[in-house]
Amino acid sequence: MDINFDLAVKNGRVFTAIGQMSIDIWIKDGRIAAMGGAHRAEERIDATGMLVLPGAIDAHVHFRDPGPNYKEDWASGSAAAAAGGVTTVIDQPNTIPRTLDARSFAEKLEIARHRSLVDFCLNGEPGKIDELAAAGVAAIGEIFSYEYSDETLQKILVEVEQAGMLASLHGEDGLIIKENTAPLLGRHDPEVYSQARPAAAEAAAIEKALAWSNHLHICHLSSAQGLEIVAQAKRRGRNVTSEVAPHHLLLNMQDYKKQGSYLKMNPPLRSRADNDALWQGLRSGTIDILASDHAPHLPEEKMEDIWEAPAGVPGVETMLPLMLFAVKRNLISLERLVDAMAFRPARIFGLSGKGSIDTGKDADLVIVDPKSISQIDADRLHSRAEWTPFQGRNAIFPQMTIVRGNVVYDGDFPVSPGYGRFLGRPRIMQKVL
Repeated sequence: MDINFDLAVKNGRVFTAIGQMSIDIWIKDGRIAAMGGAHRAEERIDATGMLVLPGAIDAHVHFRDPGPNYKEDWASGSAAAAAGGVTTVIDQPNTIPRTLDARSFAEKLEIARHRSLVDFCLNGEPGKIDELAAAGVAAIGEIFSYEYSDETLQKILVEVEQAGMLASLHGEDGLIIKENTAPLLGRHDPEVYSQARPAAAEAAAIEKALAWSNHLHICHLSSAQGLEIVAQAKRRGRNVTSEVAPHHLLLNMQDYKKQGSYLKMNPPLRSRADNDALWQGLRSGTIDILASDHAPHLPEEKMEDIWEAPAGVPGVETMLPLMLFAVKRNLISLERLVDAMAFRPARIFGLSGKGSIDTGKDADLVIVDPKSISQIDADRLHSRAEWTPFQGRNAIFPQMTIVRGNVVYDGDFPVSPGYGRFLGRPRIMQKVL
């Protein structure tokens, strides 16, 4: 007997688990129930001339909720995600209060469940790790290595591994930062910040952590030196994965001249040669995934002196659009982009229902017109940050974003805040192939 499906996405060029195909997608109860064939559906979306991609998974966002939520909250952050083709986010724990135990985790979870438009996981911070694991955290981190002594960091990484969890590391060595910063405090040019936190600090922190952990994810690689440490570990068969953010691919120290302390971030901007190395690492798969490190602050905060301005830039809404234009420029293949933004994040973080367009998977889809190139304009973005480091850059924004068979963005937001689903503690893959 023929099934009466809820939704059909028809006539698109679909990026399936086995490659691009002209095939119709049939959705029932939020999942992909069939690929191809002649069926009936209550509703249909005509994707003629469009690419249909799996929804992006952004494994590194800071939605600032429960605080400081004047910069962002789950409603605004998830709206930005949906408008940028991101259907699942993993939120980091350095909010106020920090997500250190079951109580703080429950507080954040309650807020996200009522406000998020997209599906989500929540990371926990080094604290009561067993308690956080039982509560459902996705991973521990990002662990800011520069906040801890070597002895304490080693203890944390061992405890995380013993709990059967993934450690997600922000790799910058605190001692190297301290030694480099002290003689530079009299300078106030933005470039000084990159000199205070050199690439050697990233490489040293990653190398130490790899000596203490057998299951490690490296956040936002920024340098050729850091990348080489990861590459060496992978060649030795170590279970290490890594991510890169668009700002470390597309911006470098030369951009301080125009944007100044707006471009303060941790780890900081590097050289054009580092950009090139990171692109090559991403293309080759040595860098596993893309993640935005969406870290919004208001313009009046970012225009402070380089030492006083908060670190971080917004990016969840512009990540996929920028990278789709990078495909146009032949900087990366569409296949590798989908792998880095959907398939591999799902594997690394154990999101078994996500990451590809295939029967039985959640119907998380992004419909894109590859010919629709526009310039990024902060006035049209949805983050409370109200600015972007990519103002005026070319991008390809989604025409429509679908989460579990429902349209969450089509120029508007048809679902109510709270539609997004908490994914619980995923089954973390012990080895990413």
